[in-house]
Amino acid sequence: MIASRPAHRFARARTRRHSRKGSARFMKPKRTILCVDDDERSLSVRKVMLETRGYRVLTCTDPQHALETMQRGGIDLVLADLMMPKLSGAKLIDQLKAISPHTPALLFSGSVNCCAEDTLADGWLPKGEVAPMELLERIRVLLVRKRGPKRFAAPHQLAS
Repeated sequence: MIASRPAHRFARARTRRHSRKGSARFMKPKRTILCVDDDERSLSVRKVMLETRGYRVLTCTDPQHALETMQRGGIDLVLADLMMPKLSGAKLIDQLKAISPHTPALLFSGSVNCCAEDTLADGWLPKGEVAPMELLERIRVLLVRKRGPKRFAAPHQLAS
């Protein structure tokens, strides 16, 4: 018969090995995405998809509420539907860009294949026709473009 160790000893050892002490200072801050759409179902699907990829997502079904959210600051990117009842997505993005001109914005629509309106949006996507990975890649590219190129540290001088 093989002698066995009590289960609590294994549990204790496991918690020691996976200690997270000091790991918080190396975590990247989450990027905040403001999603604006009058269709709550599409909004919730998009929110779950983005949150599972590590983004912080704020949602608005009302364009006026989106403007108020943008004025508070802290938004890294905007996703807006073109066709909304109170204010079109193109006009909303123009107003959001007046508040924060350097915040990238993506415009999309399920009923129109291209945006005929003149807008300040940084990109256009047809809703439902774009694979989630393509949307995520567009978001990543716009956020990198907003941040700018990575700055590499100067090589360390060797002491003589």
